[in-house]
Amino acid sequence: MADIETKLSQNQPLKTQKIFIGAQIFLRIVVVATSFASAWLMLTNKQIIDIGGFVLDANYKYSPEFRFLSYANIVVGAFSFMSFLFLVLVGRRSSNPTQYFILFLHDLALMCLLIGGCAAATAIGSLGKYGNSHTGWMQICDHFGKFCNRATTSVTFSYFSVVCLLILTITSASKSRQIQA
Repeated sequence: MADIETKLSQNQPLKTQKIFIGAQIFLRIVVVATSFASAWLMLTNKQIIDIGGFVLDANYKYSPEFRFLSYANIVVGAFSFMSFLFLVLVGRRSSNPTQYFILFLHDLALMCLLIGGCAAATAIGSLGKYGNSHTGWMQICDHFGKFCNRATTSVTFSYFSVVCLLILTITSASKSRQIQA
């Protein structure tokens, strides 16, 4: 009976390690997918309308905030893919807390970059949707519905990536503080 309990207690850290690595891999794949989807949606976002003979167009290039979000998503997707490869290599052998501290710093930096892009795009998106009567800026989403809907979807994907990066940051920080036996 004592042998079974000993084997069970020895396998528990290995099982916990495998679950942790699996969750990290899954979340990193989600971050890569949602970041690249968000970037693609924003980079291909444009709409041309004709209002009384005047041709007007909306394009993500006209807004520095939307460009920043697009480029931030590309950087986050690329670096998350590289961290995914690093995690696959590290996960195959026993790891030390220093490696998880590096992942913590990496995820924290990516999360901060993406939060900045999301905040900027959300601010300009709100201005486009509701306008600002105090400054005389009109809303444009009533005319450029397709453009605004794609921008909203792109920002939503980016916020989902931020949540996944937050979870990755917390779990990496927790794992980096564990003392190795």
